[in-house]
Amino acid sequence: MSRATVPPIADAARPRWSVMIPTYNCARYLETALRSVLAQDPGPEAMQIEVVDDHSTADDPEDVVMRLGGGRVAFHRQPENIGVVGNLNTCLQRSRGELVHLLHGDDLILEGFYRTLDDDLREHAEAGAAYCRHLYVDERGRQIDAAPFEPPSSGILLDGARFLAAEQRIMTPCIVVRRSVYEELGGFDDWLACAEDWEMWVRVAARFPVYYDERLLACYRLHDDSNTGRNLHDGRSLEYTRLAIELFAAYFEPSERRAVTRTAFSRYATSGLETARRLQSNGDAAAARAQLRVVWRLEKSLRTAAGIARVVAGSLARRMSRGSQVAR
Repeated sequence: MSRATVPPIADAARPRWSVMIPTYNCARYLETALRSVLAQDPGPEAMQIEVVDDHSTADDPEDVVMRLGGGRVAFHRQPENIGVVGNLNTCLQRSRGELVHLLHGDDLILEGFYRTLDDDLREHAEAGAAYCRHLYVDERGRQIDAAPFEPPSSGILLDGARFLAAEQRIMTPCIVVRRSVYEELGGFDDWLACAEDWEMWVRVAARFPVYYDERLLACYRLHDDSNTGRNLHDGRSLEYTRLAIELFAAYFEPSERRAVTRTAFSRYATSGLETARRLQSNGDAAAARAQLRVVWRLEKSLRTAAGIARVVAGSLARRMSRGSQVAR
């Protein structure tokens, strides 16, 4: 594994917050993200706000920053594209605040996010991070769903690493991490192009208490041009999920690792089957097959075999129906 270092900050006058906004070809969403932050801005002495662009080629995020930020928002452009993980690590290295919030340029936060999580972390000084529930929104910002109450009420997570390892429960815009935690644990893992955030949150929880706030304070946007969306159709997003599980298994005692990996593998085998069925019903048989190959690597069981058989049978039925229509 390869992880960037996050050097400590010696400046005693550092801000409380660093809001670091990684972008790549998502300027059409950036204005919404920036407005959501600026509406809660406590001022430059308390909050660093910076957009870090991974050498966008399809749009101009700097224009959005200059037009909307009015000099309040800093902008850094990578000299070349270095990928999602590299850009996230640049965000960490350029951050100066005590608390780091990574807000992807296509996501946004809701009223009270910074005040609430700041209060949570002041009250729970032992916590290395705090996160909130989130809404799923679509390309137009319309609500699709809300994250469930897991756990049912606010507080320090019990057996946090095990809880977070079972399933990806934290979307990146929802969590705030003390910079000192990143300094100790390092940056995001270069082996991952997806699920790098999940691996990080389990890593944090394996070393530090994590506080959960049940309030809905952030929005995670679902769209085909997101990093996960770009890696969906060839099965890579699910393959990176599998790799993330193998990586964070090392954070548990040897006696726990088998149970941890089995739980996570089973959960994402089920998710992969659901995705494959959806792709197959949408006519993307190649993408469905790519999902199924990874599903079988995640969980070789009778249940999985039966699920794969149902997807394959559905694909065959679809072909036969199409053939009979042509014959007519």
